[in-house]
Amino acid sequence: MYNILICDDEEDIVFALKIYLKNPDYCFYEAHNGKEALDIIKEQHMDILLLDLMMPIMDGLTAMKEIRKVSNLPIIILTAKGESIDKIMGFDEGADDYITKPFDPIDVKNRVSAQIRRYTSLGSRPESGSDSVIMMNGIVLDDSKKSVTVNGEEVSLTFSEFEILKLLISHPQKCFSPKEIYKEVWKENACGSERAIAVHIRHLREKIEINPANPRYINAVWGQGYRFLGGLT
Repeated sequence: MYNILICDDEEDIVFALKIYLKNPDYCFYEAHNGKEALDIIKEQHMDILLLDLMMPIMDGLTAMKEIRKVSNLPIIILTAKGESIDKIMGFDEGADDYITKPFDPIDVKNRVSAQIRRYTSLGSRPESGSDSVIMMNGIVLDDSKKSVTVNGEEVSLTFSEFEILKLLISHPQKCFSPKEIYKEVWKENACGSERAIAVHIRHLREKIEINPANPRYINAVWGQGYRFLGGLT
C-alpha cells in the first residue's frame, strides 16, 4: 500500500486527482494548505506528495522548503499557470516533477506511478552479480543502499539528485545534454527541461562540492551539458 498526500485548497481538484489515481494499492491523504501537509508528513510516512503552489496559510513553495528539511519523498507540484517560472521555482525548492492544470488523467497516473516506483526502489537489493558500488575521486555511490558519501561523510540526496549523480559518475568524462539527462532519469522526452536540470545540478553541487562555484566533480560544458570529471579510484 502506498500513501499519497494530495495538497490543494480546492476540494474539487483533490477529488478529481483521487478519481484519476484510483488504485487498490493507493491510500489517499488530504491537505488544503502547506501547513497541513507538513504536519501530516511529520506524523505519517508518505510515498509521494502532490502539492499546489498557490494556497492560503502556507503556500506550496514555503511548505516544500520546510518538507525538504525532514523528508526526501518525491514531490510533484501542481500549477495552473503556464509560465515556466512557477515550475523552475518549484524545482528550486526541491520538487521532482510538475503537472499543469487542467490535468490529463493518463499523464497524472504515469507521473505518479513513475515517481513512486523510483522512490520505493530506495534500499532495494541489486540484481545478483551486479556491481552496485561506484568509487571515484572520494565519492562512494552505493546503488543498492541508495547512499552517497563524499570523503567519508554521508550526504542526503533526493532520489532525482541521486539518479543524476549515478548517471554522470557511471560515465566519467562523458558529456550529457540536459535533454539526455532528463530522458535517462525521468524516462521520457524532455520538453523545456534545460533550466530544471540546471537547478537539480546546482542543488547537487551544493551537497557534494567543497566549493560549488568552482566544482571539482560536475563540470558544465558550455553549450553542451554536464559531465563528471575524473577516473575510477
